[in-house]
Amino acid sequence: MARYTGPKFKLSRRLGISLSGTGKDLKRPFPPGQHGANQRRKVSNYGQQLLEKQKLRHMYGLGEKQFRTLFHKAHSLQGIAGENFMFLLESRLDNLVYRLGFANSRAGARQLVSHGHVTVNGKKVDIASYRVSIGDVIGLRERSRALTSVKEALANRSHLPAYLEYSDAAVEGKYIRLPERAELSQDIDEKQIVEFYNR
Repeated sequence: MARYTGPKFKLSRRLGISLSGTGKDLKRPFPPGQHGANQRRKVSNYGQQLLEKQKLRHMYGLGEKQFRTLFHKAHSLQGIAGENFMFLLESRLDNLVYRLGFANSRAGARQLVSHGHVTVNGKKVDIASYRVSIGDVIGLRERSRALTSVKEALANRSHLPAYLEYSDAAVEGKYIRLPERAELSQDIDEKQIVEFYNR
């Protein structure tokens, strides 16, 4: 399935979650459309599971096939499948570039990575889905540190997760540990996603 390229605010309202992370896309707290404010449909168990899957998939900007493949990889690991899945999503390079504040959105972070601006342990990596390991150092190439978009994103960064360390002098961050579930989005019920794929 191709990546979604339609209106993001409309999608956020349909899913009931801020995909931008700013909350601006949920100024109208009801689904889009002419009758959005008057919709009172009862959602089935399957519908609720599908909604949770779509929320998480669109939050990280993955296609359906890639999302499902990553879930099956998480399911094969020891521990709780839903939490493992969240940790694998969080360990993607494009997501950590976004978390470090090099970009204002995950889509912007993906573009930075694919255009060759990002390094892992000093080597250029241009694969957005690259899985970052604990202890890896994520930085920017020398010429990329002067990009206006990067400077603006770093200036606007409001929060740095506790599982990352950042050095202003070196303009690089270190992935020091796996996140805890409480540090990730509370708007997602990953148990519903596990049930969806285990039908």
